[in-house]
Amino acid sequence: QVQLVESGGGLVQPGESLRLSCTATGFTLDTYAIGWFRQAPGKERKVVSSISSGEIRTYYTDSVKGRFTISRDNAKNTVYLQMNNLKPEDTALYYCAATDQWTIATLAHEYDYWGQGTQVTVSS
Repeated sequence: QVQLVESGGGLVQPGESLRLSCTATGFTLDTYAIGWFRQAPGKERKVVSSISSGEIRTYYTDSVKGRFTISRDNAKNTVYLQMNNLKPEDTALYYCAATDQWTIATLAHEYDYWGQGTQVTVSS
């Protein structure tokens, strides 16, 4: 069964950090580009970051540049999103997604597999 499972979300205060994990079962991630998306209540799902297969290229939306880092550990079949200096506007449900195209992808329709999401809440 092909599945993506996110973990690592939670409630933190502004300025704190979280590391999200996206682990695949039923297939290996190393030939897939991976994206992290987020969706706040009442808003559309948007890309946060993407990493190509082979870790050659990465993409970050402007609002997270310098604060978030995407990486992959193919031995663990896992992709991470390290989120530092979190802000209240980062509050959302975070999803990981996989596409069999090798390069980064920024549009939701480009992705083939999706996880169920993990909630990130940044509040004082």
